[in-house]
Amino acid sequence: MPELPEVETTVRGLRPVLEGQRIASIETRRADLRRPFPEDLRQRLTGATVTTLGRRAKYGLIDTDRGDTMIFHLGMSGRWRVDPADLLPHDHLLITTDNGRHLALNDARRFGSVDLWSTAALDSYPPFQGIGPEPLGPELSARQLHDALGGRKASIKLMLLDQRIVAGLGNIYVCEALYLSRISPKTAAGRVSLVRLERLVIAIREVLLAAIDAGGSTLRDYAKPDGELGYFSKQFAVYGREGEACGCGGTVQRYSEGGRSTFWCPKCQR
Repeated sequence: MPELPEVETTVRGLRPVLEGQRIASIETRRADLRRPFPEDLRQRLTGATVTTLGRRAKYGLIDTDRGDTMIFHLGMSGRWRVDPADLLPHDHLLITTDNGRHLALNDARRFGSVDLWSTAALDSYPPFQGIGPEPLGPELSARQLHDALGGRKASIKLMLLDQRIVAGLGNIYVCEALYLSRISPKTAAGRVSLVRLERLVIAIREVLLAAIDAGGSTLRDYAKPDGELGYFSKQFAVYGREGEACGCGGTVQRYSEGGRSTFWCPKCQR
């Protein structure tokens, strides 16, 4: 599933194509993805000018001069294609700008979504209600994490995946950040000290920024809007490396928790 770095990379790829451009036409080629497209999508976006693009957690945001924001989620297999030579069977949403650029939202598994929301009221969008701080923003700190995790008996791995604790973190990058900070993913969240949480916050940012610089991680379906693959998967320290040697001399292991695979090194992560 595309995680925060993949969504951030997508937004950065769309920005030079869409920002400041007027939407000449918008077409849905089926009625729904995970849920129906907004009935008034074409009416509200045709003729609107894109003012800014951004991201919240794992959602991409396309703001217009009409006070509307198109919110997209890539689901399991979603990706935007810029100026495609041909349309593919799973190109479900098409956007054309006044200057002749074309964008296609491709989603083979249709677990993604597209919504329209008032820009001024984005905080009331249901998935954003009660969501935690952005991991790359100043709101995330060791003290904030310490307060949020106090007394929690669930593992630090599961708590970091809780979007109410930190927005946008996913399985791959939590595994990598816990490894970089040398924290066992099995440790009860409430028992991780403030000092160790300071290391963890630094590790989270380092891992996410490195992944964004590498264009994200292509494991199956994800590709950047220009068609290029993400290459951070080549830098994985533990994710997907079960049975391989760790630099400390230990061996990377895997276990399942909460329906997800966790990769870690028992020797150096305590």
